[in-house]
Amino acid sequence: MVSVERDDLDQGSRGTGSAGPQAAPPLPQEGGDAAQRRRGGIRHFFIALQFFTRIPVTGRLADWVGFSPAMLRASAAHFPGVGWVVGGLTAGVFWGLMQVLPGQPAAPWVAAVLSTVFSVLLTGAFHEDGLADLADGLGGAMDRERALEIMKDSRIGSYGALALVLVVLSKVALLGLLAQGGGARLAALVLFAAHVTSRLMPLLVIRTLPHVGDTPQSKSKPLAESIGTRGLVAGLLWWVPAMVLAGWLAPGSPWLPAVLGALFGLAWMWRLLHRRLQGFTGDGLGATQQVSELMFYLGLAVSLPAGA
Repeated sequence: MVSVERDDLDQGSRGTGSAGPQAAPPLPQEGGDAAQRRRGGIRHFFIALQFFTRIPVTGRLADWVGFSPAMLRASAAHFPGVGWVVGGLTAGVFWGLMQVLPGQPAAPWVAAVLSTVFSVLLTGAFHEDGLADLADGLGGAMDRERALEIMKDSRIGSYGALALVLVVLSKVALLGLLAQGGGARLAALVLFAAHVTSRLMPLLVIRTLPHVGDTPQSKSKPLAESIGTRGLVAGLLWWVPAMVLAGWLAPGSPWLPAVLGALFGLAWMWRLLHRRLQGFTGDGLGATQQVSELMFYLGLAVSLPAGA
């Protein structure tokens, strides 16, 4: 959803045993339309997983999943499902580090830094790249067309570098604070829930704003042109169980302020994109994910009981 190219998907290359850019193999007829829709949804999830992470989908699995531009567009609905994988694995790394690190005040900070490194490696800094490109574009030009042109430049500028440093540093600091104030278990659950929630927010941007930019050269156009009601519902069906699970494992924690924080981040980004670009780009979606994740942490952190 940001400006990093994924040529292996755009060209249909899906690793060893790939069927290329052909349509997916026909779905089995037994089970009726509902079963076929479920299997189609699983295929779309795997496409999203490969597009938004460095997790390979190769061999026989790639042959079964198949690929087409229409499937790539449909996979956007499963962006929160990717959050289950990225957030779950990152939370596991954070929790594991807290168990093996010495019981020193710096331990939560070390765990926060190393789990952040893990998440960046897992996603290939996909969304961070979008944040940097958007900051360079909007910071380097007031004119809409010039800003869009700057955002296509793969080189990072001072605005992008500063945005990356501030956002990543803020996320690490908030995770360390949450671990100190609420314990390692809560911080790990917040990590998981934040990754799922922040990946729901771009779907609302896609739903309510038009795609802008140079369409023939746009890297997000094949993926995030628009999203229908069914796609939005699919995203919510990934998000709701994640929040139910977090609430069940950490009852009484201020999950509502955390979600409100993410919604505030979404609203701020929506207004910025609408006012400056009159629509969204792939970079804007990546930046929305990053800001919403940060605000999820902040919303929960400021709502922890004093002295917790």
